Amino acid sequence: MDGTDRTGGTARTARQRVVAGAGAVTVLALAGACAADPPAAESVLRTLAATVTPFSPSPSTGTAGADGAIPDGTKLSPFDTEAPAVRNLDGPLLEAVRQAAGDARAQGIEMTVTSGWRSKGYQQQLLDRAVTKYGSLEQARRFVNTPEKSAHVSGKAVDLGPTNADYWLIQHGARYGLCQVYANEIWHFELRTEPGGTCPAQLPDAAG
Repeated sequence: MDGTDRTGGTARTARQRVVAGAGAVTVLALAGACAADPPAAESVLRTLAATVTPFSPSPSTGTAGADGAIPDGTKLSPFDTEAPAVRNLDGPLLEAVRQAAGDARAQGIEMTVTSGWRSKGYQQQLLDRAVTKYGSLEQARRFVNTPEKSAHVSGKAVDLGPTNADYWLIQHGARYGLCQVYANEIWHFELRTEPGGTCPAQLPDAAG
């Protein structure tokens, strides 16, 4: 995701951190399960999808902006090129996401873009908000990259949802070259391998 969440409150923040950590452990455990028994793994993934809530970087109100912001409640399709968050994604990444979204839809899973391309200014706003939320730049960097390092700013990263789509893509994404990059962000994907290849080991978080 490389961004901040739009929820408030200490209890919810703590719960999200636990869920994110649990999601990372679960994904690692399921790597072997997927190879040994794909149908069983798919069943587990679908069950988990109903229990995990991802972070979201977007403001709570407004419309999809020129800076790449996607407001709460907006279901943005990977095929919606009117929104800068989608239109400004790197071409090969957008094509891979669209292929994956089409195949997921055929299996009854609707994939949406929760955050895509971002302007440098918007990325800096997210980082500033994260510093306020987490108390330091060091902690904020676990969830939000600087404008200079963010793959969202270059258009080479996309956050996808809902969670059933995330788990579907974790299992099937490599066939499109799409890989989960950060262990604590099940929704953040980048092109990290050739289609049909093997995804590299995940980084623990956005700070690396």
